[in-house]
Amino acid sequence: MDSIVRYIFSFIAVMIILPVHEFAHGYAAYKLGDNTARNLGRLTLNPIKHFDIVGGLCLILFHFGWAKPVPINPRNFRNPKRDFALTALAGPLSNLLLAFISVFLNLLIFSAVKDVRFESEFLFSAVNNLLLFINIFISINIGIAIFNLIPVPPLDGSRLLNVILPPKAYFGIMKYENRIYWIFFGWIFLGPYVSRALLSLSLVAANPVLAAIAGFFDLSNILSVIISYVYTAMMNFWQLIPFLKI
Repeated sequence: MDSIVRYIFSFIAVMIILPVHEFAHGYAAYKLGDNTARNLGRLTLNPIKHFDIVGGLCLILFHFGWAKPVPINPRNFRNPKRDFALTALAGPLSNLLLAFISVFLNLLIFSAVKDVRFESEFLFSAVNNLLLFINIFISINIGIAIFNLIPVPPLDGSRLLNVILPPKAYFGIMKYENRIYWIFFGWIFLGPYVSRALLSLSLVAANPVLAAIAGFFDLSNILSVIISYVYTAMMNFWQLIPFLKI
C-alpha cells in the first residue's frame, strides 16, 4: 500500500514539476527574443503539452528523467550562444528553486507538528502524507535538475556544450544526437545490471578501482547519491534558522 501511495504522489509531483521546468525554458527564450515556444502553444503550465512518456515514467519510478523539450530557435536571440545557454539553465534552475522552497516548507511543517499529540488518526495520517509528498516533490525536483544538466543530447546540459566547446566540436557531437540518445538510454536501464554483474566477480569486488569503475555503470545509483547530497545541503542551509533546526 505504501508503494502505491508513493507512486501516486510521484505522479502528482511530476504533473506539477514538468510544466514548470519546460515553462521556464520557454519563458526564458521568450524574454530573450525567441517566440517559438509561445507560437507553438508550449508557453503553458498544461502538463499534457510537456509530458514525455519515457521521461515521465523515469521520474515517477526513479525520481530523475526529462520532459518533451520546448522548441527553441537560437537565431532569434540577440546573443545566440549566451542566450541559448541561459535558456537551457532556466529549466534546472526552476526545479532547484522549487526544491529549495519546498525544503523550507517541509522543515516548517515538521517543526510545527513534531511535539503535537494528535487525537485523530486521520489527521496524523494526513500530516504524514503531506510530509511524504513534499519529500517526494523535493527529490524529483532535484533529480530532474541534476539529470538534465548531464551534457548529453537532448538534455539541457548538451546545450551548455555550445558555450564550452568550439562550434566545430559542438556540431560534430550534435550530428550524432540520436545515436548518443539511445546509448544514454541503454546506460540508464541496462547499467545497473552490468554493474551488479561486474561486482559479483570476486576480482572486481576486491579491487577498489575496478569496483568504482563497475559502479560507474549504475547511473541511477550515482544520481541518487548526488540528489541526497544536494537535498542535505538545502536542509543544512535552512536549519541555520534556529526554529527550523531538527
